[in-house]
Amino acid sequence: MQVVIIEDEKPSARRLQRLLNAMDVKAEVMLHSVEESIDWFSSNRHPDLIFLDVQLSDGLSFEIFEQVEIDSAIIFTTAYDAYALQAFKLNSIDYLLKPIDKKELEQAVDQFKKRNAEGSNLNVNLQELRSLIGNQETPHYKKRFSIKVGQHLKLINSSDIECFYSENKGTYLYTAEGRNYLLDTTLEALEKELDPDMFFRISRKYYVNINAIKDMISYTNSRLQIKLNHYNENDVIVARERVKDFKKWLE
Repeated sequence: MQVVIIEDEKPSARRLQRLLNAMDVKAEVMLHSVEESIDWFSSNRHPDLIFLDVQLSDGLSFEIFEQVEIDSAIIFTTAYDAYALQAFKLNSIDYLLKPIDKKELEQAVDQFKKRNAEGSNLNVNLQELRSLIGNQETPHYKKRFSIKVGQHLKLINSSDIECFYSENKGTYLYTAEGRNYLLDTTLEALEKELDPDMFFRISRKYYVNINAIKDMISYTNSRLQIKLNHYNENDVIVARERVKDFKKWLE
């Protein structure tokens, strides 16, 4: 059985790969964006099964199928809840809610094998599903981040993150517990993933959580210096061109 994982969070993709390997299911191909997936499917044999994240860093994964006709069976992996999950259930579409549970993964794979052996129709009406999910009244932003710590995977709620910052070509998050963790992403990619009511990009280097702001001080060149509850660096500065929008955001 050939399996492809399409997931923009590389630690999550690697964890899913390890879980599948433990089930003797080999997922040797991992794709991380809409663009990369379109390129791969355009020039490679399509797999039997795709584990597909709904929201990728450069758009909804449905955009892949607008460019390439794919007949593979799909199991969605998603952080969506409530309304969107109801859309999956109503259409009898297999999905796994992140973080993926080992037993639920085993059940989903077993269900795929059973339906495949019975010759059941495994195709998904992606346009209909996209329409149902796209009609949600409010967008969905990441509620948690999965971080690899040694051999372990740690989940951090977005509300527990004081800031995101870039340093030495790396992207980090800093928690209310006073810990920082390296992310496998960029600040630019985070723009679509972070709730704009909670996080604001104050400069090229920082995103800050409104609930972590302890103080704001007038700074040189009409800028503002931000003091966070636990993050103590002095260069948390609102860029001059961002000050006006930042003040509107605060209100």
